[in-house]
Amino acid sequence: MFEVKARVLELSDYWRDHAAEIEAAGQITDESAAKLREIGAMRMLQPKRYGGYECHPRDFFETLLELGSRCSSTGWVAGVVGVHAHELAQTDPQLQEEVWGENEDTWVASPYAPMGRAKPVDGGYIFNGRWSFSSGTDQCQWVMIGGLILNEDGQPDGTGTHHFCLPRGDYEIVADSWEVMGLRGTGSKDLIVRDAFVPAHRVINQEEIVAGTAARAMGLDNPLYSIPRQTMFSGAITAGTLAICQGVLREYIEHSRARVSRLSGSASQDPNSLAILGEAAADIQASIQHFLWDVDRVYDMAAAGETITKDLRIEVRRNQVNASARAVQAADRLFVNTGGAALHTSHPIQRMWRDAHAAMNHMMNTTAPVYVQYGLNLFGHELPPTARY
Repeated sequence: MFEVKARVLELSDYWRDHAAEIEAAGQITDESAAKLREIGAMRMLQPKRYGGYECHPRDFFETLLELGSRCSSTGWVAGVVGVHAHELAQTDPQLQEEVWGENEDTWVASPYAPMGRAKPVDGGYIFNGRWSFSSGTDQCQWVMIGGLILNEDGQPDGTGTHHFCLPRGDYEIVADSWEVMGLRGTGSKDLIVRDAFVPAHRVINQEEIVAGTAARAMGLDNPLYSIPRQTMFSGAITAGTLAICQGVLREYIEHSRARVSRLSGSASQDPNSLAILGEAAADIQASIQHFLWDVDRVYDMAAAGETITKDLRIEVRRNQVNASARAVQAADRLFVNTGGAALHTSHPIQRMWRDAHAAMNHMMNTTAPVYVQYGLNLFGHELPPTARY
């Protein structure tokens, strides 16, 4: 068992016992963040030269599954923030040194949505914008955010989305911007950048990183870094979602051990309850195994020196969104069958059920566009410019 996963399991009760506290705080608490740093959760994909593990991506995702099944928000932040090291490892060495050189436990937030606008100036860009959904941002010291570069006419120059890296002093966290019904503890607040100068070496071109070809060009020999960025980032969202559903299943089982209904008697012996449990457990497990199977085969291809094809990248995305949707549907059936007790705000199953549905609102879990792009690609049609794979 990978050592970080083992440490997560050693603290199993801690994550579960503090989940309600984290939700009430609206962000990962300082104590929980310290625990994550202590066990190395955010350094799993980080380069070894900066104290990272450069681990197999399956180890990373399996760790998220264990963590997020006990505390949805902690698992979500560990995935979304932790996965950024995968991209950052493929950037200008000067940027990596600025981020990790003095503190290997520096966390980097996002989001990637291209809401920023960058005006070229000598040595870099003047950057402005506002972004939503920066998960775990209060515990991060840097941010990696999306933007478009402007031409001389003040219009996007057509080179697509770039990621701009800024230290904490160059952006504002909007404190009251995260009042939501699910994943409350992720603290996914808005960010504002006003006329920040971003040096050119802190601007990341996405084309080769998205394709999975940047690492070899830089001389990185770990196949981890030859996995396309979208596969890894969307994988973190999938793992976070599946983990929550796994948590719903665990809480349902615990609740059912002692539940006695006036209509059907002991839940642990009621045929209807047992049938619902069996089907849901199979769907959640199947979703997890399908997801991890894709992780293994993509890694194996990278390890063999192959470039991950467009067809496979699109297929993996199809499988990821399907796994999330199937698992959440299973969690729904469990929640409904828990009975009225599940409605009490003190019951962990209602919190995790809300978290699961909040997770499905993430654009990486939106099924229809991914299914459409799979079909269009299958039949040889041109994909829309909004396709992500």
